[in-house]
Amino acid sequence: MDGFLITVISLAVTALFLIGVPIFLVISLWVIGASLVIDFTLANIGVTLHEGLSFYGLLALPLFILTGDLINAAGIAKRLSDFAYSCLSWLRGGLGMASLGACGMFAAISGSNSATTATIGGIMHPEMTKGNYDAKFAAATIAAGGTVGIIIPPSIIFIVYGFMMNLPIGDLFMAGLIPGILMVIAMQLVCYYVCRKNKWGILQPFNFKKAATAGARAWLGFLAIGIVLWGIYSGAFSPTEAAGITTGFCLLAGVFVTREIKFCAIPAIMMRSGQITGMLAPLIAISIVMQQVLSLLGAKEFITEVINMLGGYYPILFACLFLVLLAGTVLESLPNTIILAPILAPIAMSIGVDPIHFAVLFLIGDAIGFITPPYGLNLYVASSMTGIPYLQLVRSTLPYLYALLAVWVLIAYMPSLSLWLLHL
Repeated sequence: MDGFLITVISLAVTALFLIGVPIFLVISLWVIGASLVIDFTLANIGVTLHEGLSFYGLLALPLFILTGDLINAAGIAKRLSDFAYSCLSWLRGGLGMASLGACGMFAAISGSNSATTATIGGIMHPEMTKGNYDAKFAAATIAAGGTVGIIIPPSIIFIVYGFMMNLPIGDLFMAGLIPGILMVIAMQLVCYYVCRKNKWGILQPFNFKKAATAGARAWLGFLAIGIVLWGIYSGAFSPTEAAGITTGFCLLAGVFVTREIKFCAIPAIMMRSGQITGMLAPLIAISIVMQQVLSLLGAKEFITEVINMLGGYYPILFACLFLVLLAGTVLESLPNTIILAPILAPIAMSIGVDPIHFAVLFLIGDAIGFITPPYGLNLYVASSMTGIPYLQLVRSTLPYLYALLAVWVLIAYMPSLSLWLLHL
């Protein structure tokens, strides 16, 4: 009888999700309904909601979100984009490749997929359409480039994963660097091939003086990236401290150096960042309660038994990754991580997969989910920015999707790509 009621509740909340009810409310309703069915005390929900957010490392979450908004408002993102284009303008598809490179550099400061897509897209998409690029392909390029936002450190979702699985966040950041760079390079190669085939873009001769000037103007962005990477990897400060220092640096740079942030605009910038944090934090808290309920229902044991029936290292590993990708098509990376990571990570470790390596693989699958329908958050962001229908963007994104899947498989077969810096 309990199983039947749980199924009914699950179908009901799925219907709510499909008609657009926010994912936080969907998970909350399921948790409350399932708790009532299995006689799990509702008092536990309030306690877990509070304790789930009482973690020092999570302070980095709102700080890196604020950093992303400050980079954009201070004009630092625009200067990084200009530098990338000045270096690649001589190549066919150079502006598209520069957009992808700018996404990588922005990700190295902000740590967010959707923020990367929105910020770089707002700067580069109009330039690409003026530069003789297909508008749909230009939007797809920005959406795909945003996927590295949660892989290249610092990463908001790495912070959440490390918090949940009790892994060192600094080690996770270090492990994500090379895979993130490989993702950018793979997408740039795709961009070059497609643009050369269709003769998109306007070629400009390489001008060393122009590139040097653009690089000099982008020094604040390089310094911000250097502060984050040096501070974390050298052990000078923790990821949370790095978030606070970078936020302060970007604020001071925008107010006193570029002077593009006015004092009167600071409250609005902080309010926008606070709104995003206000959406993510409750979702983290309620998903922790959901883990407890799923554990009582035996979900972990059931999935473990089914996957272990496959036998063998790679069949089990790729079955785990397939579940991540499948969930990523319908869920945002945060609930996907919070729900599946505690179930799949122990399975992967039981067959000898390094927990840091699996974290990188898991979150690359999460990132790919940002451009896979029917969810594909980056596609929705790009669609809303450009006015291009969502389904039209899906087709233009496929070459990038194939490239990212290839990189994902390569990293799965070569753990050293994610673990080499840690061993070094």
